[in-house]
Amino acid sequence: MERAIITISENGKVNIPSGNVWMSEMELVELFGILASTLRAAIKAIYKSGILCPATTQRCDLATPKNWATFYNLEVVIALAFRLNTYEASKIRQKVLESLCQRKEKWISMYIPTGHINQYRN
Repeated sequence: MERAIITISENGKVNIPSGNVWMSEMELVELFGILASTLRAAIKAIYKSGILCPATTQRCDLATPKNWATFYNLEVVIALAFRLNTYEASKIRQKVLESLCQRKEKWISMYIPTGHINQYRN
């Protein structure tokens, strides 16, 4: 499975790759700086509330040749960022909101002649 993960550098810079984000429980624990039990409870609450559906946001795959792991997609990571109260979660929230609020307005230059080039002819 080709996948990308979100990282936070030592100086607090969040990197959200443009690829297919799927993260394991262990990667999410490290990303948010929380215990595995806290992560599981938060994910369970998100699913119980009906905000997200497990069938479309999680999948099981081989983490190593002998071990299966559950992977969660970007929707779950963002939901967790808004549910958890950690420094790391706040940095991810900030990055997500910055990305959403950035607008690049494009101006279109048009030339519209104001004079009469062709007169009506009878």
